[in-house]
Amino acid sequence: MQPGPRNLITDVAGLSVGNADDARIRTGVTALLGKAPFTCGVHIMGGAPGTRETQLLAPDRLVQQVDALVLSGGSAFGLDAASGVADGLRAMGRGFDVGGQRVPIVPGAILFDLLNGGEKDWRDNPYNALGRHALAAAAPEFALGTAGAGAGATAGAFKGGLGSASAVLENGITIGALVAVNPLGSVTVGDGPHFWAAPWEMAGEFGGLGPARHFDPGFEPRPELQFEARPGQATTIAIVATDAALTQAQATRLATAAHDGMARAIVPAHTPYDGDLVFAAATGARALPDPDFDPLRLGHAGATCLARAIARAVFLATPAPGDTLPTWAARFSSGEKRI
Repeated sequence: MQPGPRNLITDVAGLSVGNADDARIRTGVTALLGKAPFTCGVHIMGGAPGTRETQLLAPDRLVQQVDALVLSGGSAFGLDAASGVADGLRAMGRGFDVGGQRVPIVPGAILFDLLNGGEKDWRDNPYNALGRHALAAAAPEFALGTAGAGAGATAGAFKGGLGSASAVLENGITIGALVAVNPLGSVTVGDGPHFWAAPWEMAGEFGGLGPARHFDPGFEPRPELQFEARPGQATTIAIVATDAALTQAQATRLATAAHDGMARAIVPAHTPYDGDLVFAAATGARALPDPDFDPLRLGHAGATCLARAIARAVFLATPAPGDTLPTWAARFSSGEKRI
């Protein structure tokens, strides 16, 4: 298993990603678009999710495919980003045909970034427009770190961000992950620079430091975290995508397995305060060479890609005036502390 040529979710042919962000508000939106509708599943493990149209992704629902997926900041306000994407898709003639009317199917998920120092005194909800801009920006190449849905994210003691990674399996199938990283837990071990995801790193994509040699297996929240934590104030939201032909039930199982990547990269993950969620997208371009065991391989590869993408998000975050937290790079890019 090797990274794809871009090491982005868009190594899955037919997918594009667009970012839109607002530096004044310190927030943003990321949209994933397919050239054609794609099969989609979802699995939610966090205790405080914020979602749109996830119920129709159950395998027994009428609609089996979607037009786009949206990740957004803004807490509940950010759900309007998917409406902006849907409006833009409808103008393009995209959507589920209902008696001649086109209804784009655009599930979405949000993270909480309302306490990151940005100006939140908007009169009109900005997320519909951000969604439209993200759709218009969709392309094979896109920014990581402080960008899109990760523009205002925080991750434990550091700025969070937007991450992506990909892998090509030995059977030729490609899988990738896209994630906005805003967890209550930590992506690094103790007070050092080492990422929990280090055992799955490929080609030095987040610093090549390797795993920490020692760590405390217990977890005690920092005093300020115990004081500040409130339900719904954290979340890691992600998409794993593949060019494999999957049923909606198989896509749901892929989303479920990919959650292992969060647990490998964030400690603790899936807390009552997080809204952790994974969408799974399948374009259907490649039949499974081994229908019995390839879904297992995809689940493991999806979890691995997601863990890598989470670390890349924090590794690539960039500083800005007024930040409430430092970036990983600002703290560790010189004189790294090793444990």
